[in-house]
Formats: sequence, structure tokens, C-alpha cells
Amino acid sequence: MQIQVFADRNVGGGAIAQDATDTIAAVLDRFADHLTRVEAHITDVNGHKGGSEDKKCTLEARPKGQPPVATTHRAATVEDAYTGAADSMAHLLDSKFGRLHHAKGGESIRHLVAD
Repeated sequence: MQIQVFADRNVGGGAIAQDATDTIAAVLDRFADHLTRVEAHITDVNGHKGGSEDKKCTLEARPKGQPPVATTHRAATVEDAYTGAADSMAHLLDSKFGRLHHAKGGESIRHLVAD
């Protein structure tokens, strides 16, 4: 799984990109075999003006053989923005891959032996 981080000039530079890469890799590590690439776009919505929840991270993941999926998270700090986006992506991928691997008609509670 390749992780690319793009940050606008109002957010910062290399240090933020490396921290974001490390955090996203840690959160999405269990999906590494299913993903080819993850792109993070980190922006400061208001630029130099400031404001609450003006940092935004859009995360796009590309599952193998499937269309890309994306999540967005807005927060007061850059760290909260990319961590929130990564957590949202993990939840989305849990749902997506869970549905792919659990076919209808599986085990039913009706077949359990009563104690």
C-alpha cells in the first residue's frame, strides 16, 4: 500500500506529511493487502484567517479491482483532521470488505444447539 500526502502551503510542510503518513499507515495497516494506494489531501479551508474546524483532510483509498472510496474530516487541528479521516476510512473499509466476504445464506442462529 502506497500512501501519498498532499498538503497546501497554509498547512505546513514535510513534518506534517511524514506524521500524516505514519498515522494513516498505522490506522489502515490491516487493509494493506486490499489497497493499492491511499491519497491524503490536507488543506486549510480559511487560509491564514483561522477559525474553528478550518483544517480539512480528504482521504481517497483505491481498493484492488474496485472503484476508489473517499472520506473527509474537518477539525480544528491538522492532526485531528487526518486522524479523523483515517478513522472514517477504516470504518468505511470495514463495512465494504465485510460485505464482500460475508455472503448471504451463511450460518444462521436457527442452527445453533440450545443449551
